[in-house]
Amino acid sequence: MLGEIRNEHGEKLDYTYHKGKDNRIVIIGHGVTGNKDRPALIALAGGLADAGISALRFSFSGNGESEGAFTDSTITKEVADLGSIIDVLDDYKICYVGHSMGGAVGVLRAAIDERIEVLVSLAGMVHTKAFADREFGDVTPDEGFMWDEPDCPLSQAYMDDMATIDSVAKHASKFGGPWLLVHGSEDDIVPIQDSIDILQFANEPTELLDLPGADHVFSGDSTAVMVEKVVAWISQKL
Repeated sequence: MLGEIRNEHGEKLDYTYHKGKDNRIVIIGHGVTGNKDRPALIALAGGLADAGISALRFSFSGNGESEGAFTDSTITKEVADLGSIIDVLDDYKICYVGHSMGGAVGVLRAAIDERIEVLVSLAGMVHTKAFADREFGDVTPDEGFMWDEPDCPLSQAYMDDMATIDSVAKHASKFGGPWLLVHGSEDDIVPIQDSIDILQFANEPTELLDLPGADHVFSGDSTAVMVEKVVAWISQKL
């Protein structure tokens, strides 16, 4: 076991470890209002372990069973959380898979952290300010909630961070390893155009996988398709 993992604020990060057969590991990060137990992420971790690749899916601070306040959950803080996870994986070759906002986290971390050798963005958020304005522009920060979920209050800190980052596209060229962009054609939360846009800034060998009929969370039959294709790609690249 990897033992207890805490971030730079001393907050315990909840994780589940799926043991593989060698020194390869895939860290799996979730999106906004999510946690490590999203069905598609559990399925992906299981598929990786079945292929002999270890997987670690975790909840960012303030989400799921991880310590911390949800209102402090910003992309910037989550980039640091990811660094704290990587810090305990000295003996592993690392791939990071980020879903939705977790995809934006991955781009920013990979741009500054050479320990991430392979990157996968699942319905990855790229234009952060546009997303926040589109989804939460009519909600009053520090008063209202994200998508009317009482457990997910919208904070001014979150909105400010999204606006400051604006778009992670400008950081894409700072990552030089293999990178897979996976997006569903029926995603109504983060449009596939985000992946198309960042592909223009990414280095070779970056690939875009368009999954026809898949929604934002790769539900239903899309789960198995996504897992099969992502596991096969990682098996080859990591």
